[in-house]
Amino acid sequence: MAQAKKIKKPQIDPIFLWQGTTKQGRRIKGEKSGTNINAVRAYLRGQGITPIKVKKKPKDLFSPRKPAIKPGDIAIFSRMLATMMSAGVPLMQSMQIIGEGHENASMQEMILAIKADVESGTSLAESLGKFPLHFDDLFVNLVNAGEQSGTLESLLHEIATYKEKTEALKAKIKKALVYPTSILVVAFLVTAILMIFVIPQFESLFSGFGAELPGLTKMVIHISEVFQEWWWLIFGSIIGSITGLLAIKKRSRKVQHFFDRLLLKIPVIGDVMYKGAIARFARTFSTMFRAGVPLVEAMVSVAGATGNIVFSEATMEMRDEVSTGTQLNVAMKNSNLFPNMVTQMVAIGEESGALDSMLEKVADFYEREVDDAVDNMTALMEPLIMVVLGGLIGTMVIAMYLPIFKLGAVV
Repeated sequence: MAQAKKIKKPQIDPIFLWQGTTKQGRRIKGEKSGTNINAVRAYLRGQGITPIKVKKKPKDLFSPRKPAIKPGDIAIFSRMLATMMSAGVPLMQSMQIIGEGHENASMQEMILAIKADVESGTSLAESLGKFPLHFDDLFVNLVNAGEQSGTLESLLHEIATYKEKTEALKAKIKKALVYPTSILVVAFLVTAILMIFVIPQFESLFSGFGAELPGLTKMVIHISEVFQEWWWLIFGSIIGSITGLLAIKKRSRKVQHFFDRLLLKIPVIGDVMYKGAIARFARTFSTMFRAGVPLVEAMVSVAGATGNIVFSEATMEMRDEVSTGTQLNVAMKNSNLFPNMVTQMVAIGEESGALDSMLEKVADFYEREVDDAVDNMTALMEPLIMVVLGGLIGTMVIAMYLPIFKLGAVV
């Protein structure tokens, strides 16, 4: 199979609004993409149109926002295109059918734009590369490999399967992260509501007792007073801290490395993230290798697909080792990240010449492991929710009723 040639992604040309006159003197107007105004003017003259006015199209701040294109939309597009081409429908007709029939207006516009670009003589890989937010290097390089080797249909099926499995894995990992986070958020909100609105009612009742309040009651009332006076600062600090940390994490590689390594060490959640990273590593590697992408070149895409900077950096270090002649399984052992079972299966795959199928088996195994781990975590979290919320609310209820019990004992 031909080796994949990496596509350099071209810049997306801006859109220009133009007005001009035809040879018959009729005034017309329209839109045209181009590198600059002169390029658009030259295009119009070539079409027999005398340009009168050409200007860059401004962004309309008040126009309704188009629906976002989600990764799931790309996965469905990949599967539909692969299925239609396997059924004998030509590429252009397949793109036309999928584009016109898509419910997402943004997706429809993008597919038809790609179709028009391919019709003008651009390769499908280069056309996809003009939309880097939705078609990454891995996607573009695999399509390019298919076009170069004449196996575009089979590789589109590979891409579709890869996208479907990776999106399913992302959904499972997202569930693993969202579930405990939602517990903490609900617990905090319930506590805040009780502190701000409920506890003050008891406080006004206790003020008429004229007796010494129990220590637990005093503590809860004091916390309630802090919430009432500084609720805006508490909420603002929490939201600001989370937003700030996320912003720093995006910009600082060291901070991102710290958080990603910490995430791998958190009980239960860390196990899910670890197995998910191995599954994505193996799935991406298997797909790239089966497509005929050279081992060293494939590892660049694999590094970006693991979803964890610890695994990403380790993969790039492994790439350096492999490029100097080290076997992949040895490089994986040297990273101290992969279980012995994974390195053994990779070693068998290298010796037998079936590395892609062995990596696929590893991916299947760890995807099932992630699925089981998420289900177990969900089952574990359900009683934890009851313990956490019950403990918080129970403590406040006891604190508020202690003075009443004390008063009843005196009477």
